[in-house]
Amino acid sequence: MTSVGIDAMEIWTGKLVLDLPNTFAPVKGEDPEKYTKGLGLHTSSFPDVYEDIVTMGANAAKQLMDRKGLTPADIGRIDVATESAFDNSKPVSTYIAGCLEQVYDGDFRHANKGERKFACIAGTQSLDDAYNWIKAGRNRGRAALVIATDTALYERGDPGEATQGAGAVAMLIDEDPDLVELSTEQGYGSMDETDFLKPNQQFPSVDGKRSMQVYLARMREALEDYESVAGRTHPDLFEYIPFHTPFPGMVRKAALLGFRHMTRDTDIEDDLEAEIGRQPREEDFETWDDYEEAIRGYMDELKTTEQYRDWYGRVIEPTLDISSRVGNWYTGSVHIARLSALIAAADEGKDMTGKQLLVGSYGSGAQAEIHAETVQETWLDEIEAVDVDDQLAARTEISFDDYELIHDVHNHEKEIEVEEFTQPEAEFVFTGWGRMNERRYEYVE
Repeated sequence: MTSVGIDAMEIWTGKLVLDLPNTFAPVKGEDPEKYTKGLGLHTSSFPDVYEDIVTMGANAAKQLMDRKGLTPADIGRIDVATESAFDNSKPVSTYIAGCLEQVYDGDFRHANKGERKFACIAGTQSLDDAYNWIKAGRNRGRAALVIATDTALYERGDPGEATQGAGAVAMLIDEDPDLVELSTEQGYGSMDETDFLKPNQQFPSVDGKRSMQVYLARMREALEDYESVAGRTHPDLFEYIPFHTPFPGMVRKAALLGFRHMTRDTDIEDDLEAEIGRQPREEDFETWDDYEEAIRGYMDELKTTEQYRDWYGRVIEPTLDISSRVGNWYTGSVHIARLSALIAAADEGKDMTGKQLLVGSYGSGAQAEIHAETVQETWLDEIEAVDVDDQLAARTEISFDDYELIHDVHNHEKEIEVEEFTQPEAEFVFTGWGRMNERRYEYVE
């Protein structure tokens, strides 16, 4: 059976950068280590005045198409995942297609276009849609373009303000992929939740404590469901485990939970028994509360063990680098975690061919998905072609006052005139509104 997966990836980061420990923390009167050690964040990306989810998505897609030598005729599907959309009817994919048609011969007239919404998991759902479309044989030999693009802003003063970020990930989904093949097995955990939502509002309403609990619960359910079709998982089976990463500190909790689950009734639990005992079993306790307390105590000890720290450093830590420098990209966050891991592998000179990733996606509201990916023989060429470090280094640093201005620029309820902080070059830019209040774009050489 023909393999299907991610053939190539590109990113486009917002062109402004805010230093959290040195610029944000002093104004907030907070310890810089709250961000660097607590949240695991150092800097956040923000869009300039002429940037938004369309320009970032279109610019990432153009980079990908240029590098792969593609034309619109090669693309049969454009799916955009976002939770930052500004139109309740017209999908962002049509805007992005319109941008790309300004610079390529031909058009996307015969490409299926859509927009996915399920908080941060929508990017992975769009991958699934493209995968299924190709596997069903409906693609006519064409590839799918999947774009995850978001500007993650919170109300000023909100506890989530430090996790903000802006950027886009473009992925080419095709047969015989050059980067990773997607597994046929998937696991899901989903429930009607109100942990994070935007009911007719731009900025989210968040129950922080509940959001963490829901994230972990749905991830556990998805892992159990994945194992029901793919078989038991084990920490040694996967070279990296990229998680949805709203901020790296949240992944620490998910990773510990996953490690405990995967090591239950394994050689690793046997090895740890002399040091911290065996994992509590529910049947050994009279009440659920007693069992929960015992589990918490076990996990507190587990995270201090050499086995866990070594595994975390090898399998999880490399997935967090990009996120720690750009903040939360919502629908793109798990996909930059994958990219971060593969860049780390390339830097270390690892042979990743045939190695497996276990990808854990999540969207508030709430749903988690677990699937595996197999790294392809040509992975290194693809990863070395992505200019992540150059993009991040080229960002323009802003002061706290500048940050407040740019936040107001992208606040849909405010109309303010601010000069751009950077000069656009060879990219799509937002130019204003049309006669029906549609957003308009052009390509600047």
